[in-house]
Amino acid sequence: MVSEAPTYDLVLMLSTEAAEEQRTKVLSDIEAAIATAGGSIERNDDWGRRPMAYQIRHEPEAEYHLLQFKAPGEMIAELSHTLLITDGVLRSRIIKVAPGTPAAPSSPPPVVATAVASSGSSAGAADGPAAPPAQEPPAPPEPEAAAPAPAGESAETAE
Repeated sequence: MVSEAPTYDLVLMLSTEAAEEQRTKVLSDIEAAIATAGGSIERNDDWGRRPMAYQIRHEPEAEYHLLQFKAPGEMIAELSHTLLITDGVLRSRIIKVAPGTPAAPSSPPPVVATAVASSGSSAGAADGPAAPPAQEPPAPPEPEAAAPAPAGESAETAE
């Protein structure tokens, strides 16, 4: 039955504030649910801690995992619901892999620098070199000096 079962990718973002035992239990429960449904785990990649593009539940980073598995389609809705209500899971996404799709790379994708704003600092303060300071606009021209008085008159009488 497993050979005809479709292949799925599960991307899982676990809370780094959860205990290590809890994160390990979430992963083992997922594997057990897939095995119980008659499926099999094809690969289990730990991508480690990575910064997120935006905070989820006030957490700036998460522990990422990619699980590729074969399982009957009927179990996907139940697995999605279970992940939605499980403590320690920030986000999850199950995607059905289309036949003929190339295999996922063996290494995790590179970490992209993101600007995570923290209270009291600018969004890009920790990202790379600082931008050059903005140039000040040129000073306004000085008002023109009074024209010189004609010869033989003083500046006071030239009004």
